[in-house]
Amino acid sequence: MGDGRVSGNELAALKSSVHGLIENAEQTHAELVRSRESLMQSEKMALVGQLAAGTAHSIRNPLTSIKMRLFSLGRSAKMSPDQQENISVISTEIGQINKILENFLEFSRPPKLTMKKQSPSQVVDNTLRLLEQRLKSYGVTVHLVRSEPLDDVRLDAGQFKEAVANIIINACEAMKKGGRITITETMDSINTDRDTAVIRIQDTGPGIPESIQDEVFNPFFTTKDEGTGLGLSICFNIISEHGGCLVLDSKENQGTCFTITLPAGEDVHGKNSDH
Repeated sequence: MGDGRVSGNELAALKSSVHGLIENAEQTHAELVRSRESLMQSEKMALVGQLAAGTAHSIRNPLTSIKMRLFSLGRSAKMSPDQQENISVISTEIGQINKILENFLEFSRPPKLTMKKQSPSQVVDNTLRLLEQRLKSYGVTVHLVRSEPLDDVRLDAGQFKEAVANIIINACEAMKKGGRITITETMDSINTDRDTAVIRIQDTGPGIPESIQDEVFNPFFTTKDEGTGLGLSICFNIISEHGGCLVLDSKENQGTCFTITLPAGEDVHGKNSDH
């Protein structure tokens, strides 16, 4: 016992401890990388948001004047059918420009959150009810995988619903001939400081090419003919303001998965997430 030799049990315990330390170090490193990427993305979006707001306000003033003059012209002038059609087309195009400006302004303003403790599962259910008819129109079915509702977290139900709805609608638009969306909810220990509520939204669409995956959260990046490229950027901002992360995982011809993670429970200092 006292000859300095190490027993097999002691060696096994030491080996297990070393492996545990390595796993913890790798997990901590991965979390730091993710946090750094999230911070860089947030800083970049704040800068672009200032530019978007300035541009939107500059355009909005003359656009309002054009709308008023067009409305007055449409009421006072006697026009041929062709002229009336031209006025109608111009009005529609002005409406489209206005919609883009509203997206710019929404993106540029940090979401003002009214935080209350609530299960994200409840927001997911409300979102699916609101989107029921739209999902049918796209020919998309939703499969919800949930053993029990997620733990309560601090969230703004309205803003969080907007983020979830945007991701679901994007998935519907990607699946041009219909398809299936699987929403999986779990409570995980991704963050060693506290439990984490995880919502995975997986579609059966064509997937996102690897060459552009790093750009999907960038403001103004879009592959749609009439898209502003702000939808996923706004989602990213909303989730970030909740202290969470929005992560993309996609392979071509194998669908796309967006994973939302939200801090729940108590942190290592014993502070509840409601504070």
